[in-house]
Amino acid sequence: MKHSTERILTTHVGSLIRPQEIKDHLVAKINGDYDAEGHSASLSRTVAGIVAKQSDIGIDVVSDGEFGKGISWSQYMIERLSGFERRPLGNDAADPYAAGEDRQRFAAFYKEMDEADAAASRSEGGVVKAETVCTGPIAYTGQAELQRDIDNMKAAMEAADVTEGFLPVAAPASAIPDRRNEYYSTDEECVFALADAMRTEYKTITDAGLLVQIDDARAAVTYDRMLSAGASKDDFLAWLAMHMEALNHAIKGLDEQSIRYHVCWGSWPGPHTTDVAFRDIADLVLSINAGAYVIEGANPRHEHEWRVWEDVKLADGKVLIPGVISHATNIVEHPELVAQRITRLAALVGRENVVASTDCGFAQTPFHQRTHETIQWAKLEALAAGAEIARKELWA
Repeated sequence: MKHSTERILTTHVGSLIRPQEIKDHLVAKINGDYDAEGHSASLSRTVAGIVAKQSDIGIDVVSDGEFGKGISWSQYMIERLSGFERRPLGNDAADPYAAGEDRQRFAAFYKEMDEADAAASRSEGGVVKAETVCTGPIAYTGQAELQRDIDNMKAAMEAADVTEGFLPVAAPASAIPDRRNEYYSTDEECVFALADAMRTEYKTITDAGLLVQIDDARAAVTYDRMLSAGASKDDFLAWLAMHMEALNHAIKGLDEQSIRYHVCWGSWPGPHTTDVAFRDIADLVLSINAGAYVIEGANPRHEHEWRVWEDVKLADGKVLIPGVISHATNIVEHPELVAQRITRLAALVGRENVVASTDCGFAQTPFHQRTHETIQWAKLEALAAGAEIARKELWA
């Protein structure tokens, strides 16, 4: 894993807005009119293009945009694991995703947001509302899809002359969130079975010479969900510690310098008034045996938490990949602001240990994006420009 030895390197969290041809193939798959060969060729072509474009605008550590995932950044595992089944929810059924203290306090706002999101999803072929239930032993079955993504990524990197790239995957706490267990004797047993299965994905990616980024939005978001169900902060911290243990179990023996661990507070543009403080979970986040920690830090609910690093120390050899660009607003950050965000963290953890990034991905599903595609690229250009300003100050 590269450090910022001569300048501030840049990256992002992985998910990028899909081109229309990828969406068209996925809609056809949903509708039962799927051209598998055409989709495969489209993925190879579009991944090559997206990697080249990232490199051209100044992104050093690139991804495949998650183009190969047919659902969302976390639900895609339904297509790569056995032991689960999807059960459609009736129109009057409670949505398992629509929980949380923030949602209760701002119910009118969330009602409007959910209706707009649902309409957009339906218009673009999104899947029906459903719950996922574990009904049998969990095993990894997605080797073919995973190898396709690895091959496309490596070919694209070679063509663009890029030396470091990553594939994002879900953590045990975040893979198929809000799943219901009907098979294992306890939820903890289910989590560790899931971790064992996910290890195949983590290890295959790192064995292929790529970085694996383990995405774990639910690690922090679950605090808000548990509060609304009457749990305490101690209850949440115990839940989080168990899932951190499961993730370390899943990556045991893998090279830490090939692993990035990503934590954010979810991707929706909501109030976030009941998010858990980073200070409260920093020790558990840093307990993950990864070489880099990708931490949301540009949104106005969490930007102040850069000061946590005045007290929390980054271990030797580790990299901090802070979000210095927000994915949840269409306002394009000024490069001077980006540079300020970079340099104040560099002063605390060392300039060589900072790689500048976005808060999260720009597209949570193939059919759902937080910004317009043109703004996505403008933000990544601002990220590269801000990193260059920071270089002039930090390596003056």
